[in-house]
Amino acid sequence: MTYHEIIVERIKSLCKMRGISFNKLASMSGLNQSTIDNIIRRVSKNPRIMTLHKIANAFSMTVSEFLDFSAMNEVSFEDMNSEDE
Repeated sequence: MTYHEIIVERIKSLCKMRGISFNKLASMSGLNQSTIDNIIRRVSKNPRIMTLHKIANAFSMTVSEFLDFSAMNEVSFEDMNSEDE
């Protein structure tokens, strides 16, 4: 699984657990609906830290808490081929 896919699955999981739609997440985070949609649809593959910060805040989490889960902790960035490099 790629870094981006892990982030998407984290957002989907948190929304499902908390009964929040993607539209509601956009509203709660102060982000445009298109920003959330682009992340979820994998159009935007490398969300900025400020975007992740806003999403985390919408879930009443810090960025550290948002990124601290098993799938993220098991990923090896050295093994990934970054499209942005």
